[in-house]
Amino acid sequence: MSSTTVVVTGLGATSPLGGDVTSTWAAMLAGRSGVRALTEEWAADLPARIAATVAVEPTEVLDRVKARRMDRSGQFALIAALEAWSDAGLADEAPDLDRVGVAIASGIGGIQTLLANYDLLLEKGPRRVSPLTIPMLMPNSPAANVSLALGARAGVHTPVSACASGNEAIAHGVDMIRLGRADVVVVGGTEAAVLRFPMAAFGQMMALSRRNDEPEQASRPWDVDRDGFVLGEGGAVLVLESAEHARGRGARIYAEVAGAGVTADAHDIAQPEPEGRGAARAMQLALTESDLSARDIAHINAHATSTPQGDIAECIAIGKALGGETDHVVVTSTKSMTGHLLGGAGALESMATILALHHRTVPPTINLDNPDPEVDLDIAIKQRDLPPGDIAALNNSFGFGGHNVAIAFRSA
Repeated sequence: MSSTTVVVTGLGATSPLGGDVTSTWAAMLAGRSGVRALTEEWAADLPARIAATVAVEPTEVLDRVKARRMDRSGQFALIAALEAWSDAGLADEAPDLDRVGVAIASGIGGIQTLLANYDLLLEKGPRRVSPLTIPMLMPNSPAANVSLALGARAGVHTPVSACASGNEAIAHGVDMIRLGRADVVVVGGTEAAVLRFPMAAFGQMMALSRRNDEPEQASRPWDVDRDGFVLGEGGAVLVLESAEHARGRGARIYAEVAGAGVTADAHDIAQPEPEGRGAARAMQLALTESDLSARDIAHINAHATSTPQGDIAECIAIGKALGGETDHVVVTSTKSMTGHLLGGAGALESMATILALHHRTVPPTINLDNPDPEVDLDIAIKQRDLPPGDIAALNNSFGFGGHNVAIAFRSA
C-alpha cells in the first residue's frame, strides 16, 4: 500500500435535487424527492413513466454554443467539474497541468446523441447526421471535455462498469496519485439516459418501479413494497489531491479517500450474487487498503437501488464485510431521493458520504414505511448525527456485469 495520502478538496454536482452541491445536499438533508412524472409524449406508452430528471437544465448554466457540441452527459460532467475545480480553489491558481488528471465515468455514454442522429439518418439521410456525432457519443467524451476545459494533461480515463462506474473512476484517480502519475485528479461520473429507448429496455427487464401515480414515493430501498429502481440523471465530480500538494497550497480538505476495493461477482450479467460474496469482499478490500477495522466505520451510503434482490444481497454483504458488527453503523440510501444515476451514482453518493463525514450528519432514506424483515441494519429514516473524533465511512456501488466497488473515506 502506498504511503501517499489522498484527500478531497473540491466537490461539484448537478442532480435531480439541485443544480449544485449546496442545493443538492440541502435537499438530501430535507428528505426531498427529485422524482417526477414524465408527461412528455414519448413516455405515454411506457410501463414506467417516472424518472429523476435534473433540477436545473444544463443550458441554463453553460454557454449554448458550447453546450450544443456536447451530449447531455458531457454537459452534466462539465458543470460538475467546473464547480468542483472552483470549490477546490484551483480556478484562481495555476497548478502544473502536466500533473492534473481526469477520470470521469459513464455507464452508457452519449446515448441521446446516438439516438437523435440515428433518427436523422433514417428520416433525412446520411448528409443530415451531425459531423460531431462521434465526438459527442463516445463514452470518453465527458472526460475529454473536462480535460479540455481545465487543460488537464496527466491522463484522461473513462471507466465503464455499469452502475459501479462512478466509484471506479474515484478508485482510478486514487491510483493515479499513489502511483505518482498526478498530483491532482478530477474524478466522477455522469449519465443522461432518461429517454424512450433506455427506459423501454430497462422496463422490459422489469428493473424499473411502475409506481407511476406516486412518483415521489417510487424509490423505496429496503421497503417491502419496493418494485424496482427509478432512473435518474446528472453528474458529480470530486477533486482529489495528494495531501502534500493540498497542504502545500493551503487547500481546505473535506475528507481523506482512505482506500478502495474492486471485485467481480462472476455470477450473472444482471442479478447480484445472492449471498453478497463479491460485494462483501470489495468492502473488506477497501478496509484493508485503508488500514481500517469494522469498528472504525460509522456510516455507509449503500448502493440500495430499491430492487427486490439487490437490496437484500447488499445487506448480507455488509454484515459479512463487517463481521456482524453493524450496530454502530448508520446506513442510508440517497437513491431514495435522487433515483439511480447509473454511471453517475457512485460519484454523487460519494459526495454525499464525504459531506456526511464533513458535517457529521447522515441524510435520511425516505419512503421506508414498512422495512423488509430481512433487513437487520440501522437505517436512517431521518437525519442522524455522527459521532465526533476520527471516523470513517463506506460508499458502495454495484453494477450489471457483476462489478463491485467500495470506497472508504476517513474524516479530515
